[in-house]
Amino acid sequence: MTAPRYFPLTQVRGLGDLALRWLRGERWDEAAPRQASTVMLVRDGERGTEVFMLKRVPQMAFAPSMHVFPGGGVDPRDAEPGLPWAGPSPEEWGRRLGCTAAEAQMFVAAAVREVYEEVGVLLAGRSATGPLVDPHDGSWAGVRERLVSRDLSLAEVLLERDLVLRSDLIVAKAHWLTPVFEPRRFDTWFFAARMPEHQVADGETSEAEVAEWVVPQELLEEYAAGRASLLPPTVVCVEEIAAAPSAAEFVTHSADLPLIMPVIVETPAGPAMQIDT
Repeated sequence: MTAPRYFPLTQVRGLGDLALRWLRGERWDEAAPRQASTVMLVRDGERGTEVFMLKRVPQMAFAPSMHVFPGGGVDPRDAEPGLPWAGPSPEEWGRRLGCTAAEAQMFVAAAVREVYEEVGVLLAGRSATGPLVDPHDGSWAGVRERLVSRDLSLAEVLLERDLVLRSDLIVAKAHWLTPVFEPRRFDTWFFAARMPEHQVADGETSEAEVAEWVVPQELLEEYAAGRASLLPPTVVCVEEIAAAPSAAEFVTHSADLPLIMPVIVETPAGPAMQIDT
C-alpha cells in the first residue's frame, strides 16, 4: 500500500457541505451502495493514449457536470444463467474479482451493456474469435433505448441476434466505494477495454452534454486549473491512463484490486478526502 493521498475538499465539487457536516461529527443513516460498473474505453491517438469520456448534464443527481467514464448500475438480469458468453468464464472472473460467478457475470455484463447504452460500442460478436458486430446498422434501431428503459435485457439482445458477449476484451482495473456520508452510494468496478475497430463511440445519451475522446494529461491540467470537475476515483484512473505507453499496455488486468473508499479528514491545509490505495 502506498502513502495516503489527499484531495482538498475545494477540488471535490458538490460534496463540501455533507462532507464537512460528517467531519464535524454529525451522523445520519448510511445509504446502501448500489452495485455498478464503468468502462474506460481507450485507443491510441496522435498524442498518446486517449479515453472516451462523458461530461454529465448539470441536472444529474449524482456527479452533475462532472467528467465520467461510461457506466451505471447493474441490471439483476445481467447475472441470470444463459447469457451468451465467450472468453474467460464467470467462474474465472469471480476468482479475479473476489466474488461469486453470478456476481462477476453481472458486473462484466453490466459493463458491456452500459458502454453500449451510453456510447454505442458493443463488445459482442458471433463467435469467440471473429469480428465484432456493427451495432450502428439499421437493424439496431431502438435497441439501445429499450435496453436503457429495461424493456430488454442484454441476454435477450444477444440471444435474439445470435451473438456472444466477449469477456476477453475487457479487463478489471479498480474497485471503488462511495464515501459513507453520500446520499447516493455506488459499489463500482472500473473496467477497461480497447476501442473496437469498425465501431464508433458517440454521445447519444440524455445523461451527457459532451461526449468526446480526451487526452488524459490535458484533462488533468484542466482539472488542476479548476476548469474541469472530476471525482477522486476518476482522477486516479485518468492518471493511470496518462501514464500508459499505449492502449494495449493499459488494457491489462490489475494485479491488485482492493476496495477503495475515500474518507473525509482534517489536514493542516484544511478538510480533504483521503484515499488509501
